[in-house]
Amino acid sequence: MRIAVLAAVLALGCSTYREDLNRGQRLYEENQYEHALAIWRILEADADSLSMNDQARYAYLRGMTDYRLGFRPYARHWLGVARAIDKDHPGGLNQEWRDRLDKSLADLDKDVYGGSELANPADAPSAGPAATGATPPADVPPPASTAPPSAPPGS
Repeated sequence: MRIAVLAAVLALGCSTYREDLNRGQRLYEENQYEHALAIWRILEADADSLSMNDQARYAYLRGMTDYRLGFRPYARHWLGVARAIDKDHPGGLNQEWRDRLDKSLADLDKDVYGGSELANPADAPSAGPAATGATPPADVPPPASTAPPSAPPGS
């Protein structure tokens, strides 16, 4: 008897989380981003109770809501989570969402890596000034030598 009650409570809890996800998605699609974000923040603590496909959908919608509201670091985080979940457990995001996710992440990556046209910043030849052609500002002294100072002549 106790097991049946526990199973019913757990099933009810999971459906409530899914209902919250669906309500947040509806608000997002109606451009009510602030209200959707309020739901995402409440649902965040229990998002691991969702199926993997719903977790991908949650992360995508959360990231896109943050993106629309201008919370770019949060958007980048959640869209990266959505991409990772969808890669490991395909089916949570449709092709249109995956395309939008890729475009949005590319835009957000410019905040971190600059406006480079490189697909992957790790492909850059070097991060040093010589690689970029940049010269240090005139008021910055050159780096100190790591070699020990030489003894003066005649010592």
